Amino acid sequence: MKGRLVVVSGPSGVGKGTVIAEALRRAPDLELATSATTRPRRQEEVDGREYHFLSGPEFERRVEEGAFLEHVSYAGNRYGTLRSEVERRLRAGRDVVLEIEVVGARAIKRQMPEAVLVFIAPPEVADLEARLRGRGTDTEKEIESRLEIARREMEAQAEFDHVIVNDTAERAAAELAALVGPANEDEEHR
Repeated sequence: MKGRLVVVSGPSGVGKGTVIAEALRRAPDLELATSATTRPRRQEEVDGREYHFLSGPEFERRVEEGAFLEHVSYAGNRYGTLRSEVERRLRAGRDVVLEIEVVGARAIKRQMPEAVLVFIAPPEVADLEARLRGRGTDTEKEIESRLEIARREMEAQAEFDHVIVNDTAERAAAELAALVGPANEDEEHR
């Protein structure tokens, strides 16, 4: 049996990682594919857990080798989904969730039309700024860049199969887990 790919996107600061982490707890058959990035590792992050942290030249080498399912430049850094991270799990019949930016979600949908796209939206755009400033990891210039990108990304919601408003992480995660769970149950009854 082939697994399903669930692509979760939304603006920076909306809480995608928190929602996904809780959904993974609620839907144990769901696996997270770890993306790669050239951005600097934050103090609490572990290589291979939050991201595969790659140097610029290493990232480019892998692009040239065709190792990425999608890759984008975002806020001055590069991000990508390693093809091997996804295909290995799907072939094993596992459901896979990806946390990627809107441009990457579009690229995935072009290559894998069966992918389910989920947009995580804030209750209000002002909530994004508060969250970005509250996490204390970005410079003022980075925050402004992320907010400008977020405004454009919010306009892309209609391109997604599902939109989940992250008013509380628990409720949003339950909604995401429910999107994964029912289809699996249907497949088991075939």
